Amino acid sequence: MRRKPSSPLPQRNGLDAARLKLPPEGPWLSLREHLVERLPRVAVERIDEMLAEERIWSVSGPLGVDAPFVPDSYIWFHRDLPVEVPVPFEVGVVHQDDDIVVADKPHFLATIPRGQHIMQTALVKLRDSLGLPELSPAHRLDRVTAGLVLFVVRRELRGKYQTMFRDRVVRKEYEAIAPYDPALELPRVVRSRIIKERGIITAFEEDGVPNAETHVSLVEHRGPLGRYHLKPVTGRTHQLRLHMSGLGLPIVNDDFYPVLQERPLDDFSAPLQLLARTLSFVDPVSGVDRSFTSGLKLSAWS
Repeated sequence: MRRKPSSPLPQRNGLDAARLKLPPEGPWLSLREHLVERLPRVAVERIDEMLAEERIWSVSGPLGVDAPFVPDSYIWFHRDLPVEVPVPFEVGVVHQDDDIVVADKPHFLATIPRGQHIMQTALVKLRDSLGLPELSPAHRLDRVTAGLVLFVVRRELRGKYQTMFRDRVVRKEYEAIAPYDPALELPRVVRSRIIKERGIITAFEEDGVPNAETHVSLVEHRGPLGRYHLKPVTGRTHQLRLHMSGLGLPIVNDDFYPVLQERPLDDFSAPLQLLARTLSFVDPVSGVDRSFTSGLKLSAWS
């Protein structure tokens, strides 16, 4: 099997270079012509500047303004960074060894670079603070969810740890604060069919064969609020938030469910009361049983 080449560009600010594969044929004579058509969101003047500054590379090195279009080849470049709102919370480290890092991700911090969040992400911050340029996530948490995220230190081990999550052999437990309903019988198992369409920010449930399962139990309650223990068997997008909302118990400060609400990116006043509290698994490299617990607390309860 042909392997995709790794980037010849060094990381910049902890970021990997973006990679583009040039099509096997086309009407373009120059690389510039192709990039102008391929990257419509990038101003033509900016493409010219990047070529002039030799910021676009092939496997042989930097490419200039007169670089020809070479079919079926790869090029790399660092994207311009967006202006980001600093997230005023630190990423904690629960455990670190030669193979993995288990981080305590705060609310409002994305796990990996995506969209408007590049530097203000757990991955970039940890790569920089720990000096681990090959660090990569084995799984992800929503930006607004706090708690444990497993990162892999070395690139050659990434697949082993990611496979654990794909095969659902990692035991994940969450804590949530939501309304208390004395009439709702708990514990219970919630199963439903969750659909997440590309380009739409929220997911939804529909009739059909269930593809999502969550175990929900009440730990304790105080007045109108309850503290819940959630054990997802599957890992669908927004699964816990949808299942709690479907029970009539939307998680406190959930801006997506049951009703989508807009919140400015610089508003850190109302964190979603959902915490990835524990991760347990048999280490695929050492064979050792591992279990980690978050040191974070949910503000609506603590």
